[in-house]
Amino acid sequence: MSAVLYDVPGPRAKARNRILNAVVIVALLAVVGWVVYRLNESGQFAERRWIQFTFDSIQRELWNGLLNTLKAAGLATVLALLFGAVFAAARISDHWWFRAPATLVVELFRAIPLLILMFFFYYGNLQFDLGLGPFWAVVFGLTLYNGSVLAEIFRAGIAAVPKGQREAAYATGLRKNQVVRLILLPQAITSMLPAIVSQLVVLLKDTALGFIITYAELLYVGKQMGGRLQYGFPYIPTYIVIAVIYIGLCSLLSLLAKRLEARSRRQRKTRGTPPPSAAEAATSAEAPL
Repeated sequence: MSAVLYDVPGPRAKARNRILNAVVIVALLAVVGWVVYRLNESGQFAERRWIQFTFDSIQRELWNGLLNTLKAAGLATVLALLFGAVFAAARISDHWWFRAPATLVVELFRAIPLLILMFFFYYGNLQFDLGLGPFWAVVFGLTLYNGSVLAEIFRAGIAAVPKGQREAAYATGLRKNQVVRLILLPQAITSMLPAIVSQLVVLLKDTALGFIITYAELLYVGKQMGGRLQYGFPYIPTYIVIAVIYIGLCSLLSLLAKRLEARSRRQRKTRGTPPPSAAEAATSAEAPL
């Protein structure tokens, strides 16, 4: 398959690629080394700026900020997946009175910047006393924006299933909801999984915007730590620590997605059959309980 897409490199091309890869790696290492050197020259690695992270109280602050980040991201993830599933189902509906409003909602919230959505709920609460704190402003903003993107991912994944699968399912007498549930979704979920996880990683990182509306998530806690005079205003050390935490969280989420995808592929190989065909789905749907 790869040979169809491009010419297989020969010995000279392989040697040239190795040289280019080595040059790029050396250049990246040089840039990283220069940045580390400049940070060291400016005193960013001085003990005074890092000693605060050895204190239990500081570690508890970081832990509480991490919990607030995970709490907002977890609830927003569940709501965004539900939002995306509902509006994706509405967008593929045969009835225009479902499809048109759903399309309008999805396109609207995809076009509005996430920070504006958070501002809308936060300042709307301050003006009209809606009883919503910064936490709910962050959660609702993340839900509407990422839910709209997930709705498009779900719709595109279902539409990417070969048309013959859909036609064969209808030919056996299945209804629309049975076609989607039994035929299209099992085949689309594997192809959709990388895009879904990528969007959930974006959602997790976007919780950092909550610091602008005073939500005490990880970045907000880091901003408070970096502004302490007794430690020499350790903004850069604090943000390095927070960046490492975010990288770890996103890496764990990506690793989980890879495991789920690999498990799905292993199950298919073990069974020795592709996802259920239209005839098999029709048989299982009509079988008596």
